[in-house]
Amino acid sequence: MEKNTDLFLVIDMQNVYTKGQEWACEGVDSATEAILRVLNAGVCPNVLFTRYLAPEYPVGVWKEYNKVNAKVNADPFANEVIADFLPWTTKYPLLTKSVYSSFAIPEVKEMAHHARNVVISGVVAECCVLSTVLSAIDEGCKVIYLTDGVAGLSQESKQEAEKIISYFAPLHTELMTADEYIRKYR
Repeated sequence: MEKNTDLFLVIDMQNVYTKGQEWACEGVDSATEAILRVLNAGVCPNVLFTRYLAPEYPVGVWKEYNKVNAKVNADPFANEVIADFLPWTTKYPLLTKSVYSSFAIPEVKEMAHHARNVVISGVVAECCVLSTVLSAIDEGCKVIYLTDGVAGLSQESKQEAEKIISYFAPLHTELMTADEYIRKYR
């Protein structure tokens, strides 16, 4: 079997998106489980974690966004990566961004350009995940979207984002579950 050169991108799996938190996403627990299955299977050697942290000097509409969300931005627990992923962030890089798309991070772009596919997981389906998928497509990357490895604000809005992403198939995107992805490379 050919060596897997995919980039597994785990987007913004931070405490603020867990149950009971300010920006809780439906399905974050099941998305966590799906992501952990891929990590534990060891099928993708290239992994990057991203997180959103507010910049000291935001520009444009981000000034208002960060003003409205100042309480969340100032909460260290909310901004920390979900505990299940902390051990993995000692093995793989944890990169910080201050906008929706993970492709705003130069290291993500660089690694994506050397990958056969960019495997997308994380939160929030309708925001950071969708923005990252569209940026990846614009960069010329093929995207594998892990349907069970993504959580959204609601099940309905997650499905809407997934539907938008499906419109780019088969050339730019491919939708599959974590288990389907694992089987592909086992």
